[in-house]
Amino acid sequence: MTKRLQVLLPDTELRDIQRLARSRRMTTAEWVRQALRAERDRAAGKDAIQKMAALRRASAHALPTADIDLMLAQIERGYTGPET
Repeated sequence: MTKRLQVLLPDTELRDIQRLARSRRMTTAEWVRQALRAERDRAAGKDAIQKMAALRRASAHALPTADIDLMLAQIERGYTGPET
């Protein structure tokens, strides 16, 4: 399903966009669709880049680890300090 989107632009800005679309041999509507898709994809990629950077920062730390079964057992019994 498609939906109509109305965007109001000043005359000068619309003329610039129409000129760009013509120079690429496409309709103004197609140029706008492509520009919106490109920005959407760029924004999504930026989010992925930020997530990867956060993972790299986190993995740079030497955090304590333990055997998974031991950790789960400690969680189940409400571990609050070192084992005795």
